[in-house]
Amino acid sequence: MSFLSAFLYDKCMISAEEACLKEWRQGLLKQVHGHVLEIGAGTGANIEFYPESVIRLVLSEPDESMRRLLEVKIGNSALKDVTVSSASAENIEANEESFDFVVASFVCCSVTNLEAVLNQIHRVLKPGGSLVFLEHVAADKGSKRRRWQNRMNPFWRKLAGNCHLNREIEKSMVSAGFEISEIKRESMRKAMPLVRPTIRGVAVKG
Repeated sequence: MSFLSAFLYDKCMISAEEACLKEWRQGLLKQVHGHVLEIGAGTGANIEFYPESVIRLVLSEPDESMRRLLEVKIGNSALKDVTVSSASAENIEANEESFDFVVASFVCCSVTNLEAVLNQIHRVLKPGGSLVFLEHVAADKGSKRRRWQNRMNPFWRKLAGNCHLNREIEKSMVSAGFEISEIKRESMRKAMPLVRPTIRGVAVKG
């Protein structure tokens, strides 16, 4: 992704952030504590919402242009003990059972191998650790929106960095050995209609 594309990403998301995403991020992240890893941290939309109860924070972002903007936001924040990693979500650079929480927001839609990513998250979480997630997902099967997602997905993936419109991420998390302990399904306001269906919540390592 070019630096311009990374910069424009925040501009494209600002309406949805103001309409609902900032509130959702704050609600999700207030519960995290201890040792925390965020995969696909992007330009740092979550940074302002991490609580003081986080002892150590690792932000993983493989895209160089995104990572530059992420580092600027870290420098302007009050966070302590923050590490930035260039590792991909498919190859997390951490020992087994290293983290109390893993955070993923709008990441699982675009990774190359979702099964591998979820297995990696499962590996690095401590027993009983949690995956905190916020993702846009496939609309209900048989719905008009789902049919349009299926039609547009091949073109959208090419335009939007492998982002899938129709991934059933909740089902994949359960298949990877997570137990969904908290989930909310809601429309992402002020977003393009095909990416409005979202899920957010907590999945516990089984």
